[in-house]
Amino acid sequence: MNDCKHEPKKCPRCNGGFECKVGDVANCQCNGISLNEEQKRFIGEKYRDCLCRNCLLELSKQMGFFKEKFDVTSNR
Repeated sequence: MNDCKHEPKKCPRCNGGFECKVGDVANCQCNGISLNEEQKRFIGEKYRDCLCRNCLLELSKQMGFFKEKFDVTSNR
């Protein structure tokens, strides 16, 4: 018996629809997106459900940009 869960969801950030494949993560739309612990914590605190691939990618890039832009420890 196959226990794979595929669930239609609405992204809480952009309101777009996508299919979450929590029972088959290798084929889920979020597979392959790398987030560091700080990014995961930020997203987990701000959103209570899965985000779509586009939003995850956008946030991962934005957070890296802002971290670089506002890094007060660098000597530029």
